[in-house]
Amino acid sequence: MSKQTELFERSKQLVPGGVHSPVRSFKGLPITPRFVKEASGAYFQDVEGKDYIDFCMSFGPLILGHKNTEVEKDLIEALGRGWSYGACEPYSLELAEFLIENLSHVEQLRFVNSGTEAVMTALRLARGATGRNKIIKFDGCYHGHVDSMLIKAGSGLAGEAEASSAGVPEGVAKDTLILDLGDKEGVIQCFKDHPGEIAAIIIEPLPANNGLLVQTIEFLTFLREITAEHGSLLIFDEVISGFRVAFGGMCEVTGIVPDITTYGKIIGGGLPVGAIASTNDIMKNLAPLGNVYQAGTLSANPLAMVGGLSTLKKLNEETYHNLEKAGQKLEEIFNEWFVGYNDGEFKDYHMTRYGSLFWILPGGKDIHRVGEIPLNLAGRFNKLFPLLLEKGIYLSPNAYEVGFLSQAHNDFVLEDLKKRLWS
Repeated sequence: MSKQTELFERSKQLVPGGVHSPVRSFKGLPITPRFVKEASGAYFQDVEGKDYIDFCMSFGPLILGHKNTEVEKDLIEALGRGWSYGACEPYSLELAEFLIENLSHVEQLRFVNSGTEAVMTALRLARGATGRNKIIKFDGCYHGHVDSMLIKAGSGLAGEAEASSAGVPEGVAKDTLILDLGDKEGVIQCFKDHPGEIAAIIIEPLPANNGLLVQTIEFLTFLREITAEHGSLLIFDEVISGFRVAFGGMCEVTGIVPDITTYGKIIGGGLPVGAIASTNDIMKNLAPLGNVYQAGTLSANPLAMVGGLSTLKKLNEETYHNLEKAGQKLEEIFNEWFVGYNDGEFKDYHMTRYGSLFWILPGGKDIHRVGEIPLNLAGRFNKLFPLLLEKGIYLSPNAYEVGFLSQAHNDFVLEDLKKRLWS
């Protein structure tokens, strides 16, 4: 029995499915999850000593790569001072000041412990600020495991929804209206069917957790306009896209200013973090000023605050320029391999990419909504993933998850990738 298998079998006796987040389980794949021993730059090494080029990057936070030396130094210094206080400290203040100074659409923010927690608070805040209950979300956007966001389309009228997870009450599902991405008419109809009831529309402006489903600026602008028209709020979930596609995320790229933005991942430099950001007028509804309650023992954990600030200070125009160049080269390398490998076994595959995010899929064209995703996507991926893993190339272990580049994926790493693919 391999060490990976031994560890996984032990873990399954102690933890549901052997993992603390479902995607790590390699469900549907004919292989055992890899247990990481250590990591540096663009690589990690498993417990058996095999090294991999990592394109998962902790699902996005590690935009500088694993174990950046300067971030590590700052974290070690912070650790020496203490790692949890449950009291006011200057580190969250420094990170908040830096973010607000550099994000023109943000006046105040509050730190929490995860993207899910940020979304949960943003939805409660939107409902508290508007006095309304219903939320519009879109099929193909993931907003964490909040009850009201674990919703799938129902079989009835436009927007009707039902829970996609056991344990979500029917009443919770009824307050979430779900539509297809890009469906302007459906949005208009929801506002007609529920006048004065819709608190907010929430969307990933760059949907990147059920495939990479790039939306048009026209659709996002439409959402901004219709929410303003009806006195509802627009929430941009930028947990993934924030600070990754540009420092100001999709707000900067599109020029669209939402009412509330949720952040996570990169703002903690790889440590647990989330944030809700908005205007003074909306944020004043949060306790202790207002009557929308939110609290957290470990919120604004000093290590996450220091790691986040250290990471964000290293992001500049050159960073994003280099990530784009690396993305272009990555596309070339993979698309050439898809056509030429093993008599064209994967010749119908292609890579769709937005900046440093990418997604590999069969079908030969970019797609923009869930209904366009190839039906055989998972089956095909379950053949591709083990092959790449054997070559020492680690993707996110699920067909619907996107891949991430980091600053550490330099020319040397990409040349190494090319050699590994053709070996």
